[in-house]
Amino acid sequence: MIYFETKRLIARDYLQYDYIPFAELNADLDVMKHFPNALTTKESNALLDRNQQELALLGYGLFAIEEKSSGDFIGFTGFHETNFEADFTPCLEIGWRLKKSVWNQGYATEAALGCIDFAQTHTTIEEIYSFTAQLNQPSEQVMKKINFFKIAYFDHPALPANHPLKPHVLYKL
Repeated sequence: MIYFETKRLIARDYLQYDYIPFAELNADLDVMKHFPNALTTKESNALLDRNQQELALLGYGLFAIEEKSSGDFIGFTGFHETNFEADFTPCLEIGWRLKKSVWNQGYATEAALGCIDFAQTHTTIEEIYSFTAQLNQPSEQVMKKINFFKIAYFDHPALPANHPLKPHVLYKL
């Protein structure tokens, strides 16, 4: 199913042939440098399955993103309920992860804006948050470009003390 389209992108369900590029995305050390670790193929396959189940159940979630001009799977963007222990959770988070070859082309911003429009026109979603490690300046720039506002700093509770990714920024639409 196609959920929405932008000028250059299609947000859709995951397809059988997405497993390999999805695993490559999640194993790329550059793509995953602001996460605690890259994913194994088994972990990546399980994540794809969970993403697709959430889409089927809720009608929204972390959408597969396809580049229109090539038909290539380039990553995912969308919504996920966050439940770790924090004063702003549970909440609905918007996030994105795109393969390195499409970075710096505005795709994350374009896809995220498409997601927000989809949420406003096809769901009852009222509040959307976004957060990332303070070291992840590219994602924070996307948050600003999609008109989110920084509301707090926090330490991610799933990371050990003194971990370089523990300090996070929190944004809200």
